[in-house]
Amino acid sequence: MQLIIAIIKPAKLSDVREALEELGCQGMTITEVRGFGRQKGHTELYRGAEYRIDFLPKIRIDIAVIEEQVEAVIDAIQEAAHTGNTGDGKIFVTPLSKVIRIRTGEVDRFAV
Repeated sequence: MQLIIAIIKPAKLSDVREALEELGCQGMTITEVRGFGRQKGHTELYRGAEYRIDFLPKIRIDIAVIEEQVEAVIDAIQEAAHTGNTGDGKIFVTPLSKVIRIRTGEVDRFAV
C-alpha cells in the first residue's frame, strides 16, 4: 500500500477529483493548505498599496492506494492538474505500513 500526497492549484481540484473517480478511487482527503516552492509567492495591489503574498493557497490531496493503482493514480493526477505554468504542484508517494478501517476492523487493502 502507498500513500499518495498531491499538492495542486485550487482551481484544478474538480478536474483531479473527476479523473480519480473515473479510476474508481473510493475516497480521498482534501485539505486547504498554503505554501511556496519555486514560485516564491507574488505581489498584489490592494487599495493602491502593494503587498507581497509569500504563501500561496494550494490543495493537498491524500489518497491511500493498493500497489496496482499507484501508477494509474499518479498519471491521472498529473494529467488533470497540469497547466504548464509554475506552481502546478507536486506528487509525493510514500509507503503505508498499515491501514485499519475503524468501523469494521478491516486491515490494509480491505480497509481502503
